[in-house]
Amino acid sequence: MTDEKALQSLLNAVADGSLSTDAAFSQLKDLAYESVGDFAKIDHHRSLRTGFPEVIWGQDKTPEQIARIMGVMSQQNQVVMATRITLEVYACLQPKVRNLRYYESARICAVLPSTVEVRYSGTIGILTAGTADLPVAEEAAVTAELSGFQVTRLWDVGVAGIHRLLNNRHVIESASVLIVVAGMEGALPSVVAGLADCPVIAVPTSIGYGASFGGLAPLLTMLNSCAAGIGVVNIDNGFGAAVLAGQILRSAEKLRMS
Repeated sequence: MTDEKALQSLLNAVADGSLSTDAAFSQLKDLAYESVGDFAKIDHHRSLRTGFPEVIWGQDKTPEQIARIMGVMSQQNQVVMATRITLEVYACLQPKVRNLRYYESARICAVLPSTVEVRYSGTIGILTAGTADLPVAEEAAVTAELSGFQVTRLWDVGVAGIHRLLNNRHVIESASVLIVVAGMEGALPSVVAGLADCPVIAVPTSIGYGASFGGLAPLLTMLNSCAAGIGVVNIDNGFGAAVLAGQILRSAEKLRMS
């Protein structure tokens, strides 16, 4: 009961007498959250509050816990996502969860309908400095696509060969918001922001030699960028970058409709 139209339909049914208050209560009792065993509380109300359903953090959970949580969430959500899922965990989940799809590069499992339609206007452009940044970038791309946004990908265009980026400026120019993923020294978001007329979300990755300190060096580079219009998320947080990009586009759509 996390869809606004479904909730409105339920209330109308109570109002016109075609549904009893007891039946309505039965459907609404888990609206705020629902307990799963003694290890989880599913926030069914999150999509009504924020526009994005709760997503399962898969790392550090057992396959049994993930499967049970997905089973409960799939009763009220068309798309159910779990992030940071290894191939081994997916193999354990597959026989337990129906209609489960695995995005190996993104390390995401999802229960979803046969097709996920683009529901929002605008394009999220996602760039990486190197091939090693792909898992974080794909986490962002798949999260955005499963949330109903259109995505354009541009991989391996880091500053070590800046001509690769400049030869693909159309990706920057056509995007409504950009997610730029980089490890090592983390310079790419600054360069992109100097070329872009839209918000840039910088994602530092833990890729790099010892002095990158597991992503701290690119994080500090991005925070200290002299280019305007950059927001920075946490190290390796492709999921968070996708949700932020989606919120930016949805806010723009609200303003257009007001």
